[in-house]
Amino acid sequence: MRPFTTRSTFTLSAVAVAALALVPLATARSDRQTRAAATTIQVKGGEFSFKLSAKSIAKPGKVTFVFKNVGHVMHDFKINGKKTPLIQPGKTAKLVVTFTKKKKYTYLCTVPGHAAAGMKGVFTVR
Repeated sequence: MRPFTTRSTFTLSAVAVAALALVPLATARSDRQTRAAATTIQVKGGEFSFKLSAKSIAKPGKVTFVFKNVGHVMHDFKINGKKTPLIQPGKTAKLVVTFTKKKKYTYLCTVPGHAAAGMKGVFTVR
């Protein structure tokens, strides 16, 4: 066996540093995949209806509802006991809700008379 030279020691060090540099990249990719797995649903509300980008999710978990008031008066969005503040026309609010059970959840606008006029619906956790 021949002794290590400066060149071989340098090469071995470079390989070790490169290998260590790959660890954070693998971790970052895993974090992105986890974040991508979180569910975001776009909600548009106006006089007097809601339009959701999805009306169900496959299993219980955390959902971020991004509510945009596309109407001409103030509205809010309520589901599973949580609600956004009243939102001015053209404004957006986020609402993070954790669903723990498979069932149907009613959503609505809590402004008096708005749900009765059609601002309500059902979101399903399968």
